[in-house]
Amino acid sequence: MDQMILANIPSPPQGVWHLGPIPLRAYALCILTGVVVAYFWSRARYAKRGGDPEVVVDALLVAVPAGIIGGRLYHVITDWHRYFGPGKNPMDVFKITNGGLGIWGAIILGTLAVWALFKIKKIPLAPFADAVAPTIILAQAIGRLGNWFNQELYGGPSDAPWALEIYRRVTEAGVESPINGRSTGEVIAVVQPTFLYEIVWNLLICVLLVWADRRFKLSHGRVFALYVAGYTLGRFFIEMLRTDPATMIFGEVRINVVVSAVVFAAAVAVFVAITRKVRRDPDTGLKTE
Repeated sequence: MDQMILANIPSPPQGVWHLGPIPLRAYALCILTGVVVAYFWSRARYAKRGGDPEVVVDALLVAVPAGIIGGRLYHVITDWHRYFGPGKNPMDVFKITNGGLGIWGAIILGTLAVWALFKIKKIPLAPFADAVAPTIILAQAIGRLGNWFNQELYGGPSDAPWALEIYRRVTEAGVESPINGRSTGEVIAVVQPTFLYEIVWNLLICVLLVWADRRFKLSHGRVFALYVAGYTLGRFFIEMLRTDPATMIFGEVRINVVVSAVVFAAAVAVFVAITRKVRRDPDTGLKTE
């Protein structure tokens, strides 16, 4: 039993450090790191597709704030019970650094913002979408490390060697706080690290996208469609392992399970439709490279 415990994955002792009065939150730093990595890789990939890498700067400036707003809106709408009702503080809606960004809302609003930008600039969107697809899912993998520091997004009890230890954390005032506190060393749960499963899955999809793009010379937005399909396929199964509070629909089905299934089906349909159209007419108006 002792050997099994030693093999478990420990959670970080804390997720927030203070530089004087300034809090440094691991969650925010992980997201920022993902954005920076995606930015530089996107420049290189877009340039190879014949695009102006400086356009990536413009896209980043509209996609990041739109993505944060969209991600937060989705989270608040689907997990409204965390912020509204007896004993809840609606102002917590604005505490983004405490966690809670729904990837669906981030992708939707971020994509719409970039689409509008490219419409204004009269630049075809498909080559850009295909260029950034692998970089986005890599950024998601890096950002998921923030959930490890926050001790969140995990599954049920587990005795697997890779199980995650969740510690009791308290603030300097002795108040229990899983996000803002520091570990007391007391293990309160040993669970499935679903955030880690998603990191591994995202990295695999990232490799798949790069390989498929080179092997089949995908274009016309198909790399992006494949990214959405690949991510949602993994998220469908990983979501069913999670035990954190979530909005349920159709009885006891987590809302993100349903959303994953619907978006996966839509992404596959888009990928197939574009592929058929390109095969029928290689010079279709969809072709932008």
